[in-house]
Amino acid sequence: MADTYDLIVLGSGPGGYVAAIRASQLGLKVAIVERERLGGICLNWGCIPTKALLRSAEVYHYMTHAAQYGLSVEKPSFSLDKVVDRSRKVAGQLNAGVKGLMKKNKVAVHEGVGTITGKGRLSVIQGDKTTELTAKHIIVATGARARDLPFAKTDGERIWTYRHAMVPPAMPTKLLVIGSGAIGVEFASFYNDMGAEVTIVEMLDRIMPVEDVEVSDFMTKQLTKFGMTIKTKTGLEKLEATASGVKAAMKGPDGKVETAEFSHAIVAIGIVPNTENIGLETLGVTTDRGHIKTDGYGRTNVDGIWAIGDVTGAPWLAHKASHEGVIAAEAIAQALGNKDVHPHAMDKGNIPGCTYSRPQVASVGLTEAKAKDAGYEVKVGKFPFIGNGKAIALGEAEGFVKTVFDARTGELLGAHMVGAEVTEMIQGYVVARQLETTEAELMETVFAHPTISESMHESVLAAYGRAIHI
Repeated sequence: MADTYDLIVLGSGPGGYVAAIRASQLGLKVAIVERERLGGICLNWGCIPTKALLRSAEVYHYMTHAAQYGLSVEKPSFSLDKVVDRSRKVAGQLNAGVKGLMKKNKVAVHEGVGTITGKGRLSVIQGDKTTELTAKHIIVATGARARDLPFAKTDGERIWTYRHAMVPPAMPTKLLVIGSGAIGVEFASFYNDMGAEVTIVEMLDRIMPVEDVEVSDFMTKQLTKFGMTIKTKTGLEKLEATASGVKAAMKGPDGKVETAEFSHAIVAIGIVPNTENIGLETLGVTTDRGHIKTDGYGRTNVDGIWAIGDVTGAPWLAHKASHEGVIAAEAIAQALGNKDVHPHAMDKGNIPGCTYSRPQVASVGLTEAKAKDAGYEVKVGKFPFIGNGKAIALGEAEGFVKTVFDARTGELLGAHMVGAEVTEMIQGYVVARQLETTEAELMETVFAHPTISESMHESVLAAYGRAIHI
């Protein structure tokens, strides 16, 4: 006999476990299936443990620059094993927290490999045990994994994915980071602050290519200032692990191939959705280059099958997955007769992006270039941190806030920030966009003093020629 539920969630990452909790809150009988650890990649091998590593690097940076604050620290040093151990303990704490949340919300947890075997049917295999589950609705939240180079597989010794980079067998002395998205830049920042000699290689004409061009340019200057080597318009022709390191052949913008040796390499060239071997073909679920196609509520082309998170495509962000989980759970509850819930479709234009490097980067909405390409006449404001008292007092005066408005309506089209704590500040602009705020409301908002967030206000004022402190 199969265990019967209203909803089965396949995958327990930040999309899956949030969907399960919200569905349970709405009175549904819910099961969640996980093949590894509750919390998925984000809690165990992604968002959270990397932030723990970056925090250690940040503290170490301040220790080595204590004199700038009138302080002295004798011979600062670190234990890589202890830094990694702290990161793993943080991940473990949150994994335990998700277990507690499942119990609190009466979500049945099935450990093992889940496969959709037919309409409303899913089997879970763990060892020699198979458990059959049935439900009217199934949410696929299986996430994604790191993409390998076709000519150089990661080995965990010299060539790493992000998972290897979080539990390094040794501290790199000379590190090659392939790819300059958020993952690549964050690991470059961590290892650079911990003392490695870092080179970033990017095929496109600038690092962090999804960000506003001014942010990319600023980050290039800052990371170079911090001692990194940045190679753009450069393709990797060959990568070979040796007994003592890694040999890389890189073709530059001039067409010449340069060979260099490194102690280690991190491959950060994107992700691959986990859609293989989970039974999607059985029901004819439509995919596009491996990603499951959905509408704004998470519905697929097959009735009763839903999908959320990285498996559905860009942006590949934990908070996007969580929000999609809530939307899908509410839409399912509505479909099952709950008339008190009113789900809203996902607006991807209001999803913030954050990179937790040093300095941090955060953005939401359209870049200046994309706004112009979309036909908008824009007003652009920019305010540097050097004009902000709190940033100067913190010794973090390098950075800026940039805002992009529709000149005709005053709509906030986009916001782009680089500098200290901007990943915490971006939410102000996200809320503003969600509320369809114009420049008028933002100008009339009172910002606390002294805070770095005052730069947000000044950037808005600057777009209309009213900035006070510059």
